[in-house]
Amino acid sequence: MTKVALLDYGVGNLYSVANALTVAGADVVITNDPQTIKHADKVMLPGVGAISDAMHHMRQAGVDVAVKDALANKPVMAICVGMQAMFDYSTEGGQVECLGVIAGSVERFDESWTDNGQPIKIPHVGWNVVNTDTDHQLWQGCANRHFYFTHSYYCQPDMTDVRNDGVIVATCDYGVRFCASLIKDNLFITQFHPEKSHDVGLRLLRNFIHWQI
Repeated sequence: MTKVALLDYGVGNLYSVANALTVAGADVVITNDPQTIKHADKVMLPGVGAISDAMHHMRQAGVDVAVKDALANKPVMAICVGMQAMFDYSTEGGQVECLGVIAGSVERFDESWTDNGQPIKIPHVGWNVVNTDTDHQLWQGCANRHFYFTHSYYCQPDMTDVRNDGVIVATCDYGVRFCASLIKDNLFITQFHPEKSHDVGLRLLRNFIHWQI
């Protein structure tokens, strides 16, 4: 059974993610212990709330180092604020330095934008279609389905950086077309919450559990 280290840094919906991973077939351990993470098969970085708090707790717990170490040799998945933490910086609350794994920034939705002719509500909460035409194994059985979102900020990869060529694998429309999922080498990140997305979310998590790099 695939062992997934679910990283605990004091913020995040740990138990709902742990339950979903378990149902999807993983052996889950909630941890921030470097040795436990080192010996896990895969790593999951959840996240909810403000990015400044998330980054503070992440660094305090040593999870920032653990993530970068894991990226050297095993599959890593990050969700919502965990996804945002992978970028250079977030504009939430000024400018918050993040992990810098992905070149780009995290920007706030604009209240002047519209969706289906109506002003968007912020945060973006609820079910929305995630569009993809990728044939990557992580997205098998999950293309163009509804997933559950809850966020006020979205990720904007710097597409002038050649390191980001082809990394965006799925998008969503909410006032603007934004990056809903990204794959870069052994890193898989989603803005939506698979653990709250019922059967299709469990399918995506199973795909991650079985992903070989």
